[in-house]
Amino acid sequence: MSLVVIGASIAVLTGVGAGIGIGLATSGATEAIARQPEAADKINKTFLLGCALAEATAIYGLLVALVILFLK
Repeated sequence: MSLVVIGASIAVLTGVGAGIGIGLATSGATEAIARQPEAADKINKTFLLGCALAEATAIYGLLVALVILFLK
């Protein structure tokens, strides 16, 4: 039982990577918009796509953890 819980905990750690990635992306997008305000629309679209992809990896990690826990 304990190895199942450890495996699920490791799978959920993908959320940490997604959080760091989204934070770095936000920082970069803010700096880019500050340097080039006329390109804000293009930067915003790219930023939102990147955030969606990063968040998807966190959701996949959560799903894997749930599968590990409930379908052991």
